[in-house]
Formats: sequence, C-alpha cells, structure tokens
Amino acid sequence: MNRRFRNIIKSEGLVLVDFYADWCVPCKQLEPIIKEVKENCNLRFRVVKVNVDKNPFIANQYNVKSIPTIILFKAGIPQWTGVGVYNVTELVNIIQNLT
Repeated sequence: MNRRFRNIIKSEGLVLVDFYADWCVPCKQLEPIIKEVKENCNLRFRVVKVNVDKNPFIANQYNVKSIPTIILFKAGIPQWTGVGVYNVTELVNIIQNLT
C-alpha cells in the first residue's frame, strides 16, 4: 500500500477517503457535497481523494467495488463505508456520529 496514503489515514482525527474516477458522473456529483460539508459545517476531518484507475491497489485493499465509495478512517481503522451519493445532511450526520 502507498506509504503516504497509509500515513494520512493513520493520522490523528477523522479522515474521509473519497474513491472516485474521472469518468464517473455520480463521483462528480458527490465532490461538491463533500466540499460543502468540509467548508460550511464546522466539522473537523481531512479529505483524501483516491482515483481508482490510478490507484487500483489501494482500492482493492479496501474492497472498493463501486464508485463513488467513501470510507471514514480514524487512526487508520475504517469506521464507516458508504457507496453512492449522499446529501449534505446525511454526510454531516455520519461524520458527527464518528467525531
């Protein structure tokens, strides 16, 4: 697994990993939602985007079969996994439950 990626997900605090592809329409729909949650909802978490076409090993490591897939990590351990597009309220509630 990519050492940099591993170090990021093991860092202190919550890390949201967005598994996506450039050609994926739902992935493009999810991107501004994640950005809005990050910028406007006063929640502390880090966002990392992983392109599954460029990083298939990382995607396989976490059993990503469909995109978009979001995995929330705390201290390197997956705490929650979701597939598909979530709205702002859903994503805020999920993150609040993990912080």
